[in-house]
Amino acid sequence: MLKKFAVLALVALTATVSASAPRADTGPDFLLPDLRQAPPGCAGGSSGELPLCTAWDVCPVIDPAAPNGRCVAPSVAKAVRLRFTSAEENVGDGPLVLYGRRESTQQATMTVRQALRTGTDGSIPGGYRAAQRATGAFTYYEPALAHQHWHLMNFEHFALVSRQGKTVVTDRKNGFCLGDRFEVHDAGRLAHVPGDTGPDADLAATLRENMCRHHEPTALEVLEGISVGSGDDYKFTVDFQWLDITRVPTGTYDLVNTVNADRTLLETNYRNNSSAVAMSISWPQGMPEPGGTVPAAPIVRLLRSCPGQPRCA
Repeated sequence: MLKKFAVLALVALTATVSASAPRADTGPDFLLPDLRQAPPGCAGGSSGELPLCTAWDVCPVIDPAAPNGRCVAPSVAKAVRLRFTSAEENVGDGPLVLYGRRESTQQATMTVRQALRTGTDGSIPGGYRAAQRATGAFTYYEPALAHQHWHLMNFEHFALVSRQGKTVVTDRKNGFCLGDRFEVHDAGRLAHVPGDTGPDADLAATLRENMCRHHEPTALEVLEGISVGSGDDYKFTVDFQWLDITRVPTGTYDLVNTVNADRTLLETNYRNNSSAVAMSISWPQGMPEPGGTVPAAPIVRLLRSCPGQPRCA
């Protein structure tokens, strides 16, 4: 999708990077990012240990179609949502730098190229045309009042999965504005966290304030990215930061978050792109009838956290 701009010089680079590829096999001298998915329900910057995963709730709502909604008493609710914070972190050697661009305002979306930091002189391409690698990603301007900026689409996905491996519920949120929102808990062990000067420091200063061309629907270019040692999080109160569990039966499930699922973004390691938490769901007064209100909110308990693992239950 939208792979119009092939960069032949980097075909070998793309082909050699896999889930288990060592750093030396990534081809030319680039310092690549490594996107790590934090367990769902854990606040940005936490280690993912279960006692720290408190950034979630169960929210009965009146309107099942609303992007967000005020939590109400179950007796008047028509749907129940499991809301949770999600966070993606860069623990690699180089920053994640993405440039979106379109030729005119007649195009609804921008194609995206990934800029790679060189290991020789530390330079980072400063725009779309100089970015070395085409991707299958694209950006879209989200006009909703809570957003009104350019979203990188399909960056992260989440789902509720049964113990048998069947996907029970999938997300409705797939657009993100990436920037440096927090420091990762183990930043001290990373070798390439930006210092006070240099290209990485300049980029980090920009990404800390990055709002993805907020209130600029006519923009032709946009920057998205995450510096080494930083992460981008979405609080559980954000639009579509939830899964509808109204029709999910009592049982034990995995809540799974995955970043860069299609591997369109180049990384050194894809093995940590999914994280899960095991949880139990039970209905003390039974599940709601179709079209009816909720007799009582379900009881949800987190049982175990599995950072870097797609299964946990």
